[in-house]
Amino acid sequence: MTTSPYKQDLGGREPLAAMRDTIARIRALTSAWTTSHYERSYAPGKWSARLILTHLAQGEIALGNRARMALTVPNYVVQAYDQDKWIVREPHLAGPDAVAVFAAMAHMNVVLLDSLSPEDRRTPMTHPEFGVVDMNWLIDTIAGHELHHLVQLEQIAAGR
Repeated sequence: MTTSPYKQDLGGREPLAAMRDTIARIRALTSAWTTSHYERSYAPGKWSARLILTHLAQGEIALGNRARMALTVPNYVVQAYDQDKWIVREPHLAGPDAVAVFAAMAHMNVVLLDSLSPEDRRTPMTHPEFGVVDMNWLIDTIAGHELHHLVQLEQIAAGR
């Protein structure tokens, strides 16, 4: 089984604890932001904070769906999606709304994933790019993905 592409972003942290912490950090980081904060980017040509947050919300929807499908559909094959095609479909979601959707979906996913037994966490699924993976791989991916983008949001907040 391959390693999650976001495993390194976890830095050895327990993924569910990292997810809980990331939700709280994103809420705190953005709590006093104005519209102009949400429109800033961490680098030229990169997504604005608002689009990063929209992408995070979309990711929680997609990856949470993968978890639920794998847990309920034998021999589940993951449906691939193109993040760039998804983001252009929702370009007008307001920053605070993107935070709210991300936080709600991420919390819902943490509650589900935290309830899994060791056997559930070994539930396999087939990913079109990574082959056969399991729920542990998916949990690492979700948590690492959140942390990956948290770094970008922190750079935006710091004015970098």
